[in-house]
Amino acid sequence: MPGLNASAPLTVGEVDTAACVRSGDVPVLATPRLVALCEEACCQALAGHLLPDRTSVASRIQFDHLVPVPVGATVRAEATLEKVEGRRLVFTLSVTLSHDNRSGLVAAGRLTRVVVQRSAFLVKAGCSETS
Repeated sequence: MPGLNASAPLTVGEVDTAACVRSGDVPVLATPRLVALCEEACCQALAGHLLPDRTSVASRIQFDHLVPVPVGATVRAEATLEKVEGRRLVFTLSVTLSHDNRSGLVAAGRLTRVVVQRSAFLVKAGCSETS
């Protein structure tokens, strides 16, 4: 499984800003939204590679948000599965920007996801499987 990768694009809208998600008061791409975009890329990389009764959940993130991104810009998160340690899946993350003839690294880090049995995980969380 190491080497699996996927990317997820996002054109930044007002709903993606720090001011909107309440992680700050500036109208630029919010760090929590960047993290969610990276998780989306991780999930896409795993699509079709886990047993049907299994899913993965994030358990750790190490993340550096390096530059602000304005509304209207497009970013792309890329996730690459670097290591499999039992049920732990360690991804390398990068988010790049391409806007107004500028491009570059917006954020980078690592994300660890853990493979779990879906129904047991939901019971532990106090949810029904259909919730």
